[in-house]
Amino acid sequence: MTTKPSNKMPTHDVCHVLEADEKKGRKARWTRIGAGWLHEDGMGLSLKLNFMPIGSDGRLVVRVRKEKDEQDEGAEQ
Repeated sequence: MTTKPSNKMPTHDVCHVLEADEKKGRKARWTRIGAGWLHEDGMGLSLKLNFMPIGSDGRLVVRVRKEKDEQDEGAEQ
């Protein structure tokens, strides 16, 4: 069983999400901060973060990676 990221392409994106604030007129903001690789047994992920959000009101979301064209169109989810 492999639990470390391999040379394969990541299977998931890791995003930091700041929630929308209607009072301030702010939409939810999604920022891709890393990638994830599904373990061979399908029971977990290995994550590599390029940024580590600290002291933030946001949350981390892990989503299945889409094709590049779909990612560009849906960057503001």
